Amino acid sequence: MLDDFLVRAALAGGGLALATGPLGSFVLWRRMAYFGDATAHAAILGVALALATSLPVVLGTLIVAVAMAVTVSALASRGWAMDTTLGVMAHGALAIGLVAVSFLPEVRSDLSSWLFGDILAVSRRDLLLIWGAAVAVIGLLAWRWQGLLTATLSDELAYAAGVRPDRERLILTLALALTVAVAIKVVGALLIAAMLIIPAAGARGLARNPEAMAVMAVGIGAMSALGGLGLSIWQDTPAGPSIIVFAVGIFALVAIAGGLRRVSG
Repeated sequence: MLDDFLVRAALAGGGLALATGPLGSFVLWRRMAYFGDATAHAAILGVALALATSLPVVLGTLIVAVAMAVTVSALASRGWAMDTTLGVMAHGALAIGLVAVSFLPEVRSDLSSWLFGDILAVSRRDLLLIWGAAVAVIGLLAWRWQGLLTATLSDELAYAAGVRPDRERLILTLALALTVAVAIKVVGALLIAAMLIIPAAGARGLARNPEAMAVMAVGIGAMSALGGLGLSIWQDTPAGPSIIVFAVGIFALVAIAGGLRRVSG
């Protein structure tokens, strides 16, 4: 069955949704959307690093994504303005990565797949990496779920409960970096943040508690992956952007339904 590239693509999309659903929920709760974008943009620099040094691409992107996440967290704890810091680092890392890629002719010709993803080219090895990372992220978030929620509500409340907010922030940033490292193959560096934010934003309009929102975000992400693949095959559109378009469509339906409920109520 895994010889069918569409089945592999669908499984890859499902694995990515499993990780981005609950992780994206925390990104929204903590208002870290731009943080996720900055980490994703740094992934291109990781691709250049990996291919220039003959490292696996996932390892290269993971190293750079972790470095970006830890650096931004450290600067934030020192009182740096987050919007300015993230803006400089996100666009700077992307620009440096694109310049670095220009020195690698064998990568330059395939640059669009790293920017926008190539889910239809996912291999069995890629599937193992994606699902392994998804299980690791889910396990990490489940282990620290209460602490992460408490730290998200308030640093003072976290200290009172014996939870260290800086530790919870580091756990979240490491999970985000790992997700970005494996997601670049599926939706690309420019669309990873969208996969984190849009399904979770749609789920927020339906869920009544944090756990339900995380589960619904996984479901919306998985539906977006399958629907986007179907759209890509039907209309011969790029698979990665098609997945995001489908996610935007679901979000719009949820928003319209919520608006109609408020009007009728």
